[in-house]
Amino acid sequence: MTETGYIELGPIRPPSEAQSLLIRVTRNCPWNQCEFCHTYKGERFSFRPVEEIKKDIDQVAEICEQIRKFSWTLGYAGEINRQVLTQAYNQSDRYDPGWQNVVGWLYSGGQQVFLQDANTLMVKTSHLLEILKYLKSRFPFIERVTSYGRARTLAKKTVEELKELREAGISRIHIGMESGYDPLLEYVKKGVTAKEQVQAGQNVVQSGISLCEYVMPGLGGTRWWREHAVETARVLNQINADFIRFRTLYVRPNMPLYEKVAKGEFERPSDDAIIREIRLFFETLEGIQSTIVSDHILNLLEEIQGKLPEEKEAMLAVIDRYLALPDEERLRYRVGRRLGHYRSLADLEDPAARRRIQRIIEDVRSSGSNGPRSPEEIEKEVYKMMENYI
Repeated sequence: MTETGYIELGPIRPPSEAQSLLIRVTRNCPWNQCEFCHTYKGERFSFRPVEEIKKDIDQVAEICEQIRKFSWTLGYAGEINRQVLTQAYNQSDRYDPGWQNVVGWLYSGGQQVFLQDANTLMVKTSHLLEILKYLKSRFPFIERVTSYGRARTLAKKTVEELKELREAGISRIHIGMESGYDPLLEYVKKGVTAKEQVQAGQNVVQSGISLCEYVMPGLGGTRWWREHAVETARVLNQINADFIRFRTLYVRPNMPLYEKVAKGEFERPSDDAIIREIRLFFETLEGIQSTIVSDHILNLLEEIQGKLPEEKEAMLAVIDRYLALPDEERLRYRVGRRLGHYRSLADLEDPAARRRIQRIIEDVRSSGSNGPRSPEEIEKEVYKMMENYI
């Protein structure tokens, strides 16, 4: 297949958008001061010109046309099926991430699009409408278009503007709430207040666009864990988002928050403490019909998932089942989960995985310079290993 032009991609997208075509509308993050985020540090925010974005959309269409022609050579009469896409991928010597994203998108059905980067909703509504119209004109089969949006931006967008965007194709907005506790939001330089979080969420809900709010267990540290859990739930009670997703705090060395950890100003709670925090969060949620999702390796209990209010007790039961385990069994699960061997509490019954995890625990336990390591020290060592894994 002949070479096509370069398609610009941003660095991230939500896990739920793994099958989406990525269209970069803005570059980086306009705020870029959150102390728990490393993604855009050192990068400058900018808007991409609408015509430049349209050229990327045209490049996607050109790749689709090339693959359709390739389908004819394989005897599939232009049909873009998995056999065609697999052979196209295997026969190509291209390592262009944009090209690979298009092929992966087609392989997954070609129905979802995610607009990058961190705050696409900051773009003028008229420009977004133009981009959406062009996207739909080139790919009328698209069923879902989603984007990240910053709460402060969405608090200022009118419901009428958001309705226009919904009618033009925006079907879901992802907001990184992280916390609803004002002192904590200020401490981590989130640049938004709980009041703005509520207004932003309510604007999106009233517009009819599906809303996904992200919460960060552990962000309150050992100092504010209780306030973080309670106030975040209270903010969400006022929004009634379609989805609430957990993204447990992990402090990397390249995050500003790491300096506070090094100085002793901030202490991340243990995994067990974070689970108790999540339980308090659940206890405070009331009067909403949100779906809870825990779809990330950073979350200890991935199986805490379900619809509120009818599945609330079942989700609390998962938490209580974990907390009721003996100390050594909880340690085994934490190590297994953090190293990617476990996805649910039922995995503790797997004898082969159990032997592997026990060997790891014993190796770490016996590697202490001053005698056997304590469970807390083992957990810290496993926590360090996670940076390579994630």
